[in-house]
Amino acid sequence: MGTSAKSLSELIKQLSDRSFQRNVVVGDCFCGGGSIPFEAARIGCDAYASDLNPVAGLLTWADVHVCGASKEERNIIEKFQKEVYNKVNKEIIDLGVEMNERGDRALSYLYCVESVCPECGWKVPLLPSLVVGIRAGKVVVDLIEEPQNKRYNFKIRSGVTAKDISAAQANGTVRNNAMICPHCGKSTPISALRHDTTDENGNTVYGLRLWNEAEFEPRTDDIFTERLYAVRYEHIDVLPNGKTKSTRYYTEPGEREIENEEKIRKVVCDNFTSWQEQGVVPSMPIEDGYNTSQIMRERGWKYWHQLFNPRQLLLLSLFAKYTAEAKTPLEKAAGILGLNKCADFNSKLCRWNPNCDKTEQTFYNQALNTLMNWGTRSLTMISTLWFRTSDCEPAKGAAKVMLCDARDVKSKSDIWITDPPYADAVNYHELSEFFLAWDKKLLMQAFPDWYADSKRILAVRGDEHFSQTMIDIYSNLTRHMSDNGLQVVMFTHSDPAVWAQLAIIMWKAGLKVTAAWNIATETDASGLKNGNYVKGTVLLVLRKQTGGDFAFLDEINADIRAEVKNQIVSMQALDDKEEPNFADPDYVLAAYAASLKVLTSYATIEDLDLDYELNQAISNPSGSKIVSIIENAKKIAFDCVIPVEFSSFLWRDLTSAEKFYIKGLESEKRGNYQISTYQEFARGFSIGGYSQLMANERANTARFKTPFEMAGRTMSDVPDFESSIMRTVFHGIYVGIKEEMNPQKALGFIKNELNNYWDKREMIGKILSFLVDIKDISNMQPHWTESAEMAELLLAAVTHDGV
Repeated sequence: MGTSAKSLSELIKQLSDRSFQRNVVVGDCFCGGGSIPFEAARIGCDAYASDLNPVAGLLTWADVHVCGASKEERNIIEKFQKEVYNKVNKEIIDLGVEMNERGDRALSYLYCVESVCPECGWKVPLLPSLVVGIRAGKVVVDLIEEPQNKRYNFKIRSGVTAKDISAAQANGTVRNNAMICPHCGKSTPISALRHDTTDENGNTVYGLRLWNEAEFEPRTDDIFTERLYAVRYEHIDVLPNGKTKSTRYYTEPGEREIENEEKIRKVVCDNFTSWQEQGVVPSMPIEDGYNTSQIMRERGWKYWHQLFNPRQLLLLSLFAKYTAEAKTPLEKAAGILGLNKCADFNSKLCRWNPNCDKTEQTFYNQALNTLMNWGTRSLTMISTLWFRTSDCEPAKGAAKVMLCDARDVKSKSDIWITDPPYADAVNYHELSEFFLAWDKKLLMQAFPDWYADSKRILAVRGDEHFSQTMIDIYSNLTRHMSDNGLQVVMFTHSDPAVWAQLAIIMWKAGLKVTAAWNIATETDASGLKNGNYVKGTVLLVLRKQTGGDFAFLDEINADIRAEVKNQIVSMQALDDKEEPNFADPDYVLAAYAASLKVLTSYATIEDLDLDYELNQAISNPSGSKIVSIIENAKKIAFDCVIPVEFSSFLWRDLTSAEKFYIKGLESEKRGNYQISTYQEFARGFSIGGYSQLMANERANTARFKTPFEMAGRTMSDVPDFESSIMRTVFHGIYVGIKEEMNPQKALGFIKNELNNYWDKREMIGKILSFLVDIKDISNMQPHWTESAEMAELLLAAVTHDGV
């Protein structure tokens, strides 16, 4: 590269001096979790980071100053964490609310919602499963009737059999979103328990009362009340050799546990108002929103503190109280992060995981999901969340972190790297309020120049204003970048209309795409994702639009075809043939990106009106010429991504319907049965009705018919398939199976049906070769067993067939 650098930071400095005559500034106005500015500063760039949301600002500031802290600073943070924890621990021990009569300390508390059965009047614990723990001793809870009070008590059984576990899983009191009363056996929908109704316009009217600001627990006459049903303790024995032995066990709530619950309730009740005034317990109301309305209508919670029970409020308030005593922004930021981590894993939205005997986090997905039962962590179990430090390399470059609307950025950067909100953006502005409710006063103490409001009204949303907002943002970034600088925009979306919007947004912002790269951003390590899903993110490299180049639409289409082919060929050259990084959807994304590269390289294209095209892309995609251009790029991509069994010469000879079937079957081989995949392929190959080819069209179990399932039926809705060589081969396979797995009968049928059999013999062989390996793919069995076996026998017959 023409440098004398011996380290990454030296390389950055020398390249910066060459390009900008100073150290390069890398900016991100959607900094979010802060990874972009952190990595930029770590390798020696100067970094600018901003975000509208203060939680994002905190995370980014902490990336640089906490994750990137020096050894001395890390020691200060760790010392502070220990001091806070020890103070909290002392208060909890003095209260005695985590100890039982044996002196054993609790690890976890399990709570559930209760509601009265409208059929028999019994109060029923709403438990989707009666399993308490599996890994440590196989533990279940039994419901014991208490007739005098028409309610249930609990009895813990440990060391049960696998049969007992199965029964406990099946005999929960909540199934299919309905309460199953164990007393009368009647089923009542949860919506009926809530007294939800429908108005004259068909809109649902939710029946739960909304809690008021002073409430932190349900009233006794509420539809849903809450109750402790199990506790997990740890008993420590001191052995003769001085070592200790730990035994963990579950128990149902006894007198001591009920006393402890009441003691906590009283402590919270006595201090609640003053805690809110001090800012150590939330007082923020929950605003209506896409995600936040769910918790209001399903539980009646109107304030953020109501997502936490008294035990959780006590612990979190103590951490907040002692975090407020921090003397430096570094300590306070570390304390706020620890508090947020504890809140995430210790709310009434935390699932209890019996497989590992612990609660999972609130935000296991990007929503606020109410639960019928949940786990609460004791201080001991919170400790692993509170004591979090990093051992990253300290940042080498300067970093500036601000709270700012991206439309109002005033700082200039040489390179803007952004991962913008998409048209169907996650509602981070709503979800972040879960944390801001706890952070409000602490944030203002740590960063007096900041604000502690999510700024919902200014957030970029996937509504009718999305495109104009994005144009304003990227126009502003274009004004605040060096003339020889660039922007990198990360984008992942499968809808060509959204890509058309992106093209127009960048175009109108004065930018042109000069390069596009697909980066594999997903891995299969977790084993959770299989199939034909998007594994990559497109990185669009953009520079300032210069010049006034003009083009006609027919020229554009030719250029796009060439660019798409080049893009896909380069990806295939880089890909691992044994374990591919990219699936078909990734190549489609690459095609979209390639089309943007061509489109935005011209100042004007024929008589395209960008404002009109943007409106069409949003409201009427089928009427947009740019959407049509990008849709065509998808077709080009599908023609470029050819299965290994087919040469490009033979692939061109296949009908669109045959290509559609082959690509869909290739996707099934990878374990993908999403109907959306077939819909995408159908659009890509311009296939209209294809239901006759489908054995199943349900959401996640969709698949094609096998040759045997097609039998001899006419595929009138897909004429290109009905008249194809593939259909004749499939019919031959069916005949061979019906004739007691006789490949010669199958071959005879094909020869009789195809006048030009000898000319088509190579194509027949390739089609059969594509089917043969199905017999070794477990997820394709048993429905493909006979058809794949006959394909193998028939392939041998065709291969050895002579004149």
